[in-house]
Amino acid sequence: MGLTSNKVLMLAIVFAIVLFIGTVWLWPRLARQSWRSVSGRIGLLLATQLAIFASVGLAANQAFGFYASWADLFGRETGQGLVVDHIAGGGNSPIQVVSTSRVVGVSSGLPQVAGQVQKVDIIGRTTHLATPAFVYLPPEYFQPQNRARKFPVSVVLTGYPGTAQALVDKLNYPSTAQRLAKSGKMQPMILVMLRPTVAPPRDTECVDVPGGPQAETFFAKDLRNAVMAHYRVDKTPASWGIAGDSTGGYCALKIAMHHPGSYAAAAGLSPYYKAPIDPTTGDLFHGNKNLQNRADLFWSLKNLPAPETSLLVTSSKVGEHNYKDTLKFIKSVQDTNVTRVSSIILPSGGHNFNTWKREIPGMLQWLSARLVAH
Repeated sequence: MGLTSNKVLMLAIVFAIVLFIGTVWLWPRLARQSWRSVSGRIGLLLATQLAIFASVGLAANQAFGFYASWADLFGRETGQGLVVDHIAGGGNSPIQVVSTSRVVGVSSGLPQVAGQVQKVDIIGRTTHLATPAFVYLPPEYFQPQNRARKFPVSVVLTGYPGTAQALVDKLNYPSTAQRLAKSGKMQPMILVMLRPTVAPPRDTECVDVPGGPQAETFFAKDLRNAVMAHYRVDKTPASWGIAGDSTGGYCALKIAMHHPGSYAAAAGLSPYYKAPIDPTTGDLFHGNKNLQNRADLFWSLKNLPAPETSLLVTSSKVGEHNYKDTLKFIKSVQDTNVTRVSSIILPSGGHNFNTWKREIPGMLQWLSARLVAH
């Protein structure tokens, strides 16, 4: 049974309840002062607490999509290698469609009415990085009268560690995009949904690591080329946007700022503005001070030519640690007089899915208004 299985969660909850009842029932029998009784009490308390902790952890992982599997949880994920092997034996296309599914919450299962979600494997031709992803295709993509039409694209990134699946069934990107387009609040748009973690389990912060994974190049070049080779999309940056939450938000802003020739707009939901260095990232810069400075968005705004792109940032006055930095970032962008900036500032909201779900509809409409297809 998988880490995200409801059966695993229910078994953990039942086990915790049984241990709790057992502790209450056995406690009088273990009230003596012998070493066996004391050891028994300690064992029951530890087992009950561990079972409760496991239940809460599994429930939190179900809600927030931190880890997709047991291998992912314990840092043994090997999905990247499997994808490379699959592509090598599966043809010349940089994108391989693994499966298709209907859009959750839409009554019709017909693609030309409801759209479609495709689970795909993507391989970067220049970086040789590979990753699974989900692609949402709007209903218009399948309609006969639009067979020559090209569609705008938005890349959507999770936080770290995160799962691409959470973008589909927790943050509801496909159903939200379908609903907004149907009501005329945004144009039909392709969504490419994936993790920023393209070299799992390492958190590369979308940096081209010297001698290591070239994550920034993957998102700025390889991902675009793969999508253009497989779907009806345009290559001009005016047709491309990128967005994400937390780590994905930082990556989205950085990639659009560094590569305005790839993305015309970027949105960061609860982003931070400087790449951290911690045990999950390892040494990202290998002593390269220029590369480290470039990963600091405040430094980039002050020292590099201002990019011709549009940026959206979000935060909350209460509940988000990035509020002051977000206000500082907005002011820094305004000072360039070139780069355009917008914001969503909530009165309150934490660093979680519930907050981002309140911001996603407005963010998608903002992206839609800034992208055109040729």
